[in-house]
Amino acid sequence: MKTVLVTGASSGFGEAICRRLIADGHQVIGAARRAEKLAALAAELGDRFVAVVMDVTDKVSIDQAFETIFQRCPQIDILVNNAGLALGIERAQVASAANWERMIATNVTGLALVTHKVLPHMVAANNGLIINMGSIAGTVPYPGGNVYGATKAFVKQFSLNLRADLAGSKVRVSNIEPGLCSDTEFSMVRLDGNAEAVAALYKDVEAIRPEDIAHTVAWISQLPEHMNVNSIEIMPVAQSYSALTVTRNL
Repeated sequence: MKTVLVTGASSGFGEAICRRLIADGHQVIGAARRAEKLAALAAELGDRFVAVVMDVTDKVSIDQAFETIFQRCPQIDILVNNAGLALGIERAQVASAANWERMIATNVTGLALVTHKVLPHMVAANNGLIINMGSIAGTVPYPGGNVYGATKAFVKQFSLNLRADLAGSKVRVSNIEPGLCSDTEFSMVRLDGNAEAVAALYKDVEAIRPEDIAHTVAWISQLPEHMNVNSIEIMPVAQSYSALTVTRNL
């Protein structure tokens, strides 16, 4: 049994990851902002699930949460940096600066600060696995992706730079880069609760699901300790690449 910390545990990928890792026999610390969602998950998953309220955009909240976490579980074997969000699909020139700030605070600063709490303990133990939740948006640019894509590019490069810093230790780092995924709150949040637009996005498309990402996390966590998955990009078969845009007579 390993001790796993999952951020963004109250819904979507995080909730599915918690369920899967509990089923695999691990102890899971689920951290998220919404206490009521965590309480419901704790009631479902039982004693091996520890619910901790934490807002990764608030340094005080992170500090307080880790006081509780380290009291209960002094050593974290696996960290799943799952907390993240996208806000808006507007072009950069008309996008909301507040949305940009919140995405950076969550996807970049929050992920880095949580990692900073856990990493020294893993290095001291010479053992551990960090799984970051990136996105194909960190590699593939698209209109409206602006700061969201940039935050996921940070996650990609941060993961690789951690690997460089950890040379000589047995601590591993992986970056999972999902494409179009349904059955989460992600698009509803990004599209500001526009259920019609969300339905249109997934109409007649068999997207990947949170359980697929949870399976991927479980697979990486079960690999031999001499193996490191640097990154893994996952898309539904229905999603692929398109040609570069060329504007004529500009």
